[in-house]
Amino acid sequence: MIFRSTYNKPILLAGNGARTTGAVELIQEFCKKTNIPLLTTMNAVDIASDDLHIGFIGTHGNRIANMIINECDLIISVGARLGLRQVGRYKNTFAPKAHLIRVDIDQYELSRNIKDDEEKIQIDAKKFMELLMHEDVPDFSDWKNQCLKAKDILDNFDKSEGNLAVEKIASMLPKNAIVAIDVGQNQCWSAQSLVLKGMNSRILIGGGYGAMGCGLPYAIGASIAEKSTPIYCISGDGGFQMNIQELETVKREKLPIKMLILNNRVLGKISEIQHNNHRDRYAQTTAESGYTVPDFQKISEAYGIKAATLSNYSELQNYSDWLNDNEPCLLNILLSEDSLLVPKIKWETGKISPALADDIISQVESILSNTI
Repeated sequence: MIFRSTYNKPILLAGNGARTTGAVELIQEFCKKTNIPLLTTMNAVDIASDDLHIGFIGTHGNRIANMIINECDLIISVGARLGLRQVGRYKNTFAPKAHLIRVDIDQYELSRNIKDDEEKIQIDAKKFMELLMHEDVPDFSDWKNQCLKAKDILDNFDKSEGNLAVEKIASMLPKNAIVAIDVGQNQCWSAQSLVLKGMNSRILIGGGYGAMGCGLPYAIGASIAEKSTPIYCISGDGGFQMNIQELETVKREKLPIKMLILNNRVLGKISEIQHNNHRDRYAQTTAESGYTVPDFQKISEAYGIKAATLSNYSELQNYSDWLNDNEPCLLNILLSEDSLLVPKIKWETGKISPALADDIISQVESILSNTI
């Protein structure tokens, strides 16, 4: 027996390993059956689409997801390696109140200890979920409702211009859309805020598998595999320049890829580090320090692909037809150069930055800590 009735605040944490073994439908079915909150790693954010979506954990994870991790009393981790980006620098601060059950097929991942008293189960994720589905697990609706109530309170915080742009994009995409994501600020904004409609939607995210520039090649591969289905690609101005020549492939093969560039004209993740940790000593990340951006609209049109430059993300509504037809297009969405990526767990302290007002944090913590 895996699940014991002594737990009051369990969560299921799904990683990308759960998808590679075909366990996604079982995870969704289990969470619907038991109402156990479902959290994910960044690489698995599309496992929790639609009404199951609460958030992903880790350095740039949703604040509510990290707060739930701090309050839960059981974590069933399925196909998630629980690396430094998820656990943090200090392992003793990770899920301090929770018993941890780690499910992984890789014995070398399990050879690492996250918690001293953790349980390790070396098994295929799908087989594990099949076993778990046959157990008599109680309903945790009250606990899930607490999590959702706390999430609603935090919904208006931690949203930069990039998050709002991604939310606007998500609102305009069809059900079960396939979206390829590049590496950079756009990746984290998308992981935080790209909540898609439909349980068969896919977010092809770079994660630890791809460097800057992977978004467009991912989209090309997905488009060829899905034939005439429109594929959406979210990239940043830096990442898009890495494989910009693949616009010729998109045009030549007549691939209906919708390219959306979140363009703040800086190499955002690196410039943030230079701002926060190096006293604004920028190097090759801003126009003044050696990084510049071309006119993406003109380049796209030179390849024969229709394109437009949007002064802000609200103008996306004028291009709804472009996002749904069978032709490729490029939308160059301008953001402020100081668009930030928040929240972030500080490596040196383990605390979430920026800090919110004490009354907001206390309210959320009170909801999550209530005895069920």
